[in-house]
Amino acid sequence: METVLVVEDEARIRDIVRDYFSAHGMACDLARDGAEALDLLRDHDYDAILLDILMPHLDGFQVCAAVRRDSRVPILFLTALGGEEDVLRGYALGCDDYVTKPFSLAVLLAKTQALIRRSRGGGEASTLTCGDISLDTGSRACTAAGRPVKLSPREYDLLACLLRNRGQVLTRAQLLDKVWGIDFEGDDRAVDVRIRSLRAALGQAGGQIKTVFKAGYRLEEGAE
Repeated sequence: METVLVVEDEARIRDIVRDYFSAHGMACDLARDGAEALDLLRDHDYDAILLDILMPHLDGFQVCAAVRRDSRVPILFLTALGGEEDVLRGYALGCDDYVTKPFSLAVLLAKTQALIRRSRGGGEASTLTCGDISLDTGSRACTAAGRPVKLSPREYDLLACLLRNRGQVLTRAQLLDKVWGIDFEGDDRAVDVRIRSLRAALGQAGGQIKTVFKAGYRLEEGAE
């Protein structure tokens, strides 16, 4: 059984999420704030973390940054902060997805399950390459111009999709379908936000991801 850490300062939300997830076969540990969450993470391994942003003591951004120093566990933000600046900050720190309060429990569960599936990878090891970018689908290791690159699970899935379709224009709708899946209820802004974070992670090699005006994105051999 998968176990999820729910970090939320509102007791009602913690309990509702725990009860709903438990009814669907997923166990939940609960933390009231960021400090308590980090204490639990020192002693337990989790399949995913559901992380509120606005909390006392340590906020969600601080917890996410601390977790990402030594773990790639999927992190999904539960937040009332839906502005682009806050979303970009979360992605830059290494979160994998977010839902805006008030949220659907069914969507939250589906997103969490999808993140766990993607984080586990699987399948036969192979290497995808294009220009300076290389991705080992067995170890999920990425390099850009020979430099190791840390990617969130969503960034990994997006880059793998672009690599498998290198040279082809992929529309935002196609990327949403292939990477986010049919359970995603957001809009195509999510693609643009994640493309920006992926380009930043890849450094100069991020220039290989080309924006095709009024069409979508294409991965090319060169950054120029």
